[in-house]
Amino acid sequence: MTMPRLIPEQNEVLEMLKRTGAFREGHFVYPSGQHTPHYFQMPLAFRYYDTARVLAVALSRKLRLEKDVSSALPKVSIISPSPGGIPVAFAVREALNAEQIYWAEREDGKRMFRQYVQTGDVHPCVIVDDISRTGVALQETVELVQQLGARVIGAAVIVRFRGAPSRLEVAGGDSVPVLSLVDFDAKWYDTGAACTECKQGVPEEHVRF
Repeated sequence: MTMPRLIPEQNEVLEMLKRTGAFREGHFVYPSGQHTPHYFQMPLAFRYYDTARVLAVALSRKLRLEKDVSSALPKVSIISPSPGGIPVAFAVREALNAEQIYWAEREDGKRMFRQYVQTGDVHPCVIVDDISRTGVALQETVELVQQLGARVIGAAVIVRFRGAPSRLEVAGGDSVPVLSLVDFDAKWYDTGAACTECKQGVPEEHVRF
């Protein structure tokens, strides 16, 4: 019997996301007016325990290969940049047996933690999210946890768009890699006139975000 790999290949992850509806191909139009031939909605994959477990274990294995992460466990905080990344953060926390988990929220355009998270409370941090499209959310979360005096020792996402940074800048002029299971070549068209799918007459589907 063939044992499953702890870190599946990129094409295997994409097939898993397709099977659960978390990755769709077609012709999608965002509220911004941008067109794209692909759409990710990662919570659809994490509604299935077995799929969530495979993805979380794969990310946790990648993180354990980072010396700064493995040497700090279990006194590590898993941080999600937003509520949308909470399922991934909880699954990775369980796989790593890390002690803490936090998630940020946006209020008045600013990313922040809930009240009563104090300086010195947060362990060294691994920032985890479902997808990194631009890297902005990850980098803002780095700055947020550093304001609390916490050290960022790692970062991981299920899917990273190739246009997003592969490293995050941290205090002291250093950086940490953004680990991912899939590095995806995203395609975006600012207008329908530039969209290949529009020119081919592919029916469009409007999505909320």
